[in-house]
Amino acid sequence: MTHTYWAEHAWLEPNVEPGVALDVDADGRIAAVRTGVAAPPPGATVLRGLTLPGLANAHSHAFHRALRSTVQVGSGTFWTWREVMYSVADRLTPETYHALARGVYAEMALAGVTAVGEFHYLHHAPGGTRYADPNAMGEALIAAAADAGIRITLLDTAYVAAGLRSAAAGEPPNRHQLRFSDGTAEAWAERVSLLKEGDREHVRLGAAIHSVRAVPARQLGTVAEWAAARGAPLHVHLSEQTAENDACLAVHGRTPTQLLADHGVLGPRTTGVHNTHLTDADIALVGGSGTGTCMCPTTERDLADGIGPAPALQRAGSTLSLGSDSHAVIDLFEEARAMELNERLRSHTRGHWTAAALLRAASADGHAALGWADAGALEPGALADFTTVALDSVRTAGAVPRLAAEVAVFAASAVDVRHTVVGGRHVVRDGTHTSIPDVPSALAEAVAALH
Repeated sequence: MTHTYWAEHAWLEPNVEPGVALDVDADGRIAAVRTGVAAPPPGATVLRGLTLPGLANAHSHAFHRALRSTVQVGSGTFWTWREVMYSVADRLTPETYHALARGVYAEMALAGVTAVGEFHYLHHAPGGTRYADPNAMGEALIAAAADAGIRITLLDTAYVAAGLRSAAAGEPPNRHQLRFSDGTAEAWAERVSLLKEGDREHVRLGAAIHSVRAVPARQLGTVAEWAAARGAPLHVHLSEQTAENDACLAVHGRTPTQLLADHGVLGPRTTGVHNTHLTDADIALVGGSGTGTCMCPTTERDLADGIGPAPALQRAGSTLSLGSDSHAVIDLFEEARAMELNERLRSHTRGHWTAAALLRAASADGHAALGWADAGALEPGALADFTTVALDSVRTAGAVPRLAAEVAVFAASAVDVRHTVVGGRHVVRDGTHTSIPDVPSALAEAVAALH
């Protein structure tokens, strides 16, 4: 049995086409894409506006959503922000984490996100004690994504040290970081190997190195080898802060990028997150190895991190994706728009990426970075994951239909999303989540429990 969704307009890269029928089979995949269908076929679900491939949020820390507004008081740096983050992390349990992440992922669905890459390092109870299920926190995230109706790549993160000390060892974790640490990368690998995708179709498992600050050099290869043995995605925070670069140079005599390259971390399955403060040699290493780059502009500007060299990275061969990271806002259209507009401010020139290129970073390339190579496109055989943006809102009204992609990227926002479909299932219908009708209340209750 198939079901048909009729899109008033659809982005079939590189063009916007009117009257597109998307036939979805019983396995939740697109069976056929029919263009030139002027009116909805009998029984079809009508999607008014511009239908796009589902968006991929390639970098998320779900619990940071509880920091929204709190960390906007006063001034400071990334490092002072981190102290507030620790205070929230200290209060989370598997139950409260599930409630919070459920709301966060529902907020993502409302914003057109169909897959999230959760960079997960909050593993243990306060003090570092393991839960009876050592992956209880990761399982809470997986369950939350299922409740919210989106796909998740759980990027289980190795975070075993507080900072760089020597080539052999890092600084011991502080009292907050004990929740993050397995002690060694080998112990991390043992724990994460207990996680199984099983028959959970919404789940992919991947790995992450928190940063060269948090995983000693001699243990980097352990994480990379675990991911390589499984063909799993591998992500890493890379050169987000100049202080990290300075410390790495002082201890190892090389940049974080060079250190990762020396230990086999870079490569086509790897994504560097931020990649903000890179040398020309670093850019060549990242691009030449086929390592991807996930830009998170709304967080990078919120934390005053800086503007990463995205155009140079792409020219060097690094595929770009996008994430909302700390969830200062959850809006992939804003992330895409900000990447272009940031570069305009820095370079004093316009038009570094087309709307199509930015949409690709927010959809197909983000999905690929998360191990969902069969998502992110409206084409036969792809997962039936798509989202529809209104073309009659106060932000988008008056758009020329053939330029609807430009309107989506440069004018629309998350509140303009009208429909989100995942695996052929209508998760958001007419702007309302179908299984969590009151997402704001769910978020408010979950956040209040942590303050």
